[in-house]
Amino acid sequence: MPKPMEPTLDALPNPFLRYFAATRPAFLSVTFVGCLLGLATAAYSGVPIGPALATATLFFALVAHAGANVINDYYDALSGCDAANTERQFPFTGGSRFIQNGVLGLRATGIFGYALLAAVVPAGLWLTAVSGSGLILIGLAGLVVGWSYSAPPLKLQSRGVGEFAITAGWLLVVVGSDFVQRHGFAFVPVAAGIGFALLVANVLYINQFPDVKADASAGKNTMVVRLGVAPARWGYVLIATLAYGWPLLMVLLGRLPVTALIALLPALASIAAARQLWANAARPAELTPALKLTILSASVHGLLLAMVLSTPLGRLL
Repeated sequence: MPKPMEPTLDALPNPFLRYFAATRPAFLSVTFVGCLLGLATAAYSGVPIGPALATATLFFALVAHAGANVINDYYDALSGCDAANTERQFPFTGGSRFIQNGVLGLRATGIFGYALLAAVVPAGLWLTAVSGSGLILIGLAGLVVGWSYSAPPLKLQSRGVGEFAITAGWLLVVVGSDFVQRHGFAFVPVAAGIGFALLVANVLYINQFPDVKADASAGKNTMVVRLGVAPARWGYVLIATLAYGWPLLMVLLGRLPVTALIALLPALASIAAARQLWANAARPAELTPALKLTILSASVHGLLLAMVLSTPLGRLL
């Protein structure tokens, strides 16, 4: 039975809105922030920002993320883990529920997901033509990460290495957005992007706690399944520590301005989420505040860092 607020066919009679909602648009915000951060690192380096290229980059990055979301739903439905998930905390965990609640069919979902990923290819080739051949490597790597996170034969999340894939994927968002403006590679987007990408990875990591029983029953051996609920709590702390430690190191090494330290403020939200996870890791119904705080920490960190790097004060310091 669908839980309250989950999607139903009656609630989404318009086909366009149905397919749009299947992409889980609310969760595309982290890609929006990642693109802003990449544009900010280019601006920090004194690169003039081209509005048309920036808009195209943002739009197609969101399409790629949307495709990865739909593909994830498709393969989680095939494995049976979403259908078995009775402890999900919708809308954060347990998938979009479009297939399980009869809003979209399994085949239609798969076709839609792959169509979204395919739509990014011509756009990527055009952006490559106007920015530089190196973008091919970034775009290809991003598509492979988005696809292989869920899809066989790699199924990276099911092998317990999904966090590495997510970190790489959102770092590529920052680096790619910077590359389109800069027309080349630089270290600045790496300096700014790794901490942000790790915080995004922590969003996916904490989402595994409510889903752990369903994932284990379907053979989806995520990091939390492999470690066990209690020991896996340390993983959240470790990822958050690395995420905030990286920009601090970059400031100390002079790779980021001192004002970038303001982006450490969301550590307060991460600490609060870690405390709630520590107390409620085995009680999925109590984890929703921690899930929200983890999303908040990633988004605010990226936005604060982008704000600093895109202002004259950031360039002066």
